[in-house]
Amino acid sequence: MSETNYLSGDDFVVEFLGYRFSFNQTDFEQRVNAAAVKLGLVEAGELEEDETEDLVELTAHGRIAEPRSELGDYLVRNWERLAVMGDESLVYWLRKLIFRGAWLDHRVKENLLEVAWDERSSEFGYRDPRGGRALLELAPVPSWHDLQYRR
Repeated sequence: MSETNYLSGDDFVVEFLGYRFSFNQTDFEQRVNAAAVKLGLVEAGELEEDETEDLVELTAHGRIAEPRSELGDYLVRNWERLAVMGDESLVYWLRKLIFRGAWLDHRVKENLLEVAWDERSSEFGYRDPRGGRALLELAPVPSWHDLQYRR
C-alpha cells in the first residue's frame, strides 16, 4: 500500500483526486452516514439499515436504482433539487467527505498528524506532531440543511 492510500477492506473503492481508498462495509457505511450529517442532508443520529443502504448506493454509484426506505424515496423524488445546490454536487461532496476522513485517519495512523482538541471551536481538529501549524483547518462544506430529510 502506498503512503497515500487508505485500506480498511475491499467492499467499496473510492477513487478521488488520484488516490484510491478501499473500505470494508461497516467503515464505508459509517463514513457515508457521517458525511450526510455533515452536509445537513440528514439529522445526526442512527439511521435505519435501509436508509443507510440507500445512502451507500447513492454515494457508491451516483444514484439510487430502487429506493429501500422513505429516505431513498425522498432522495429520488427530489433529486433535481438535491443533486446540485448552487454549484455543489451532493454525490461529489459525499465522496469528498469520505475521502477527507479516510485521508486524515491515514495521516494520523502514519504519525503525520495528531488529533487535538480546539478550545475555540469546542471540536477535535488535527495538528502537525512536528510543531508545524498549530491546528489544521478543514475547508468548509456546503449545506443541504434547507432540504434536509425529516422523518
